[in-house]
Amino acid sequence: MTPRTPATDASTTGLRADFSGEIHVPGSPGYDEARTVFNSMIDRRPAVVAQCSDEADVVRALRFAREEGLEVAVRGGGHSVAGMALSEGGLVVDMRLMRAVEVDPGARTVRVGGGATMADLDRATQPYGLATTGGRVSTTGVGGFTLGGGSGWLERAFGLACDNLVAADLVTADGTTVHADEDEHPELFWALHGGGGNFGVVTSLTLRLHDLPAMSMALLLFRPENGPEVVRTYRDVMDSAPDAAGGACLYITGPPEEWVPEAMVGRLVCAVLVTYAGTESDLREAAAPLLALEREAGVIDAIPYADLQCMLDDPPGMRNYWSAEYLDALPDEAAAEFSACASTLPVPSGCQHVLFPMGGAVARGPADYPLPWRTSPWTVHPFGVWEDPADDERAKQWVRRVRGAFVPWASGAVYLNFIGREGTERVVAGFGEHAYERLSRVKADYDPGNVFHLNHNVRPAVARV
Repeated sequence: MTPRTPATDASTTGLRADFSGEIHVPGSPGYDEARTVFNSMIDRRPAVVAQCSDEADVVRALRFAREEGLEVAVRGGGHSVAGMALSEGGLVVDMRLMRAVEVDPGARTVRVGGGATMADLDRATQPYGLATTGGRVSTTGVGGFTLGGGSGWLERAFGLACDNLVAADLVTADGTTVHADEDEHPELFWALHGGGGNFGVVTSLTLRLHDLPAMSMALLLFRPENGPEVVRTYRDVMDSAPDAAGGACLYITGPPEEWVPEAMVGRLVCAVLVTYAGTESDLREAAAPLLALEREAGVIDAIPYADLQCMLDDPPGMRNYWSAEYLDALPDEAAAEFSACASTLPVPSGCQHVLFPMGGAVARGPADYPLPWRTSPWTVHPFGVWEDPADDERAKQWVRRVRGAFVPWASGAVYLNFIGREGTERVVAGFGEHAYERLSRVKADYDPGNVFHLNHNVRPAVARV
């Protein structure tokens, strides 16, 4: 869409009428902060950032965008690696002011505003000893995370985030408010279980909660030359681990923490994070073979879940480029390749070369949701994070190299929240061909003009004559 003439306070008079949130246009105080997203590589200048305070503001913003012919982007947490929360010259429906979290401990549910982050959700539910599957960092937006499927530390125990979606409220492209659950708009409700933000602006979600009386973790550091043995041991442990166990095996730059030996700081290390929805003693039993390996450092302890969620938070202002492959199996050859790929990881940097275990409640979840990757037992996730623009090409090439190396073991399916813009074929692979066709029909019912296209886009089905 061709960018419009830059918006001004005067040109947004129609939007400002009865708008209870905040409106930012180029040159106004707060505009640059309002257009800043998680990935600092993204530098787009929307004509209007409409920071909505309630559902009525969302309706007004969409109406204004339609009247002015502005492209629409939707921002929750702003964590899309491709910067899909921003439109160049368009209007951003920004829900960061809509972050209320209401816990119903009796029903074991929580109602979450469309702009809430994982920190908002986790801190609200923790006093009740309740939790649901969240993202692996506290700054992730609950809305986009859940609508895309939602993979996190608790997924093997409690399923994906979308498996715990009880209801959603959204505003469609024409300004209609819709409540979707198993009884109302059931086909739309199905589409929200992995179909992303293709169908409207989701202003609130109701999620199922689970008892979580205890949480524990072990973070172990090994010399990189011992990595191949560590990776194989981790694989074997997780292949037979109880559903309460989760975590990752990863290669990272040694962090400057007090418990990390000085010789490992700023250098390549092999790490294992074991998370456990239970006590430290149960974790030690499940992870015994890993704990028996010779390591350079480690922390093993009980930890509040909300604290675990922010343990790996990235500092703001970093540059990001990610991808992923979901694997049908992790034979010794694939495990060896994982360690080999670490040798080219940009160090020092925030880049992480990650191997996630799947299985458990993820694999047992509803088979008809548009999530073909949920049955894969392993995920390789090259997570490029760095600071210096001079490293852009080196980091991107490393991510692409890792993804290419695992094609021989890949299922072809992919979790779209883990990748940027990788083309239409990858989008279809993220949903599955049959599910994509079904999503396309839902899209035609709720967004026939494809207003919500700044996402991993599902095109509306063409009506048959």
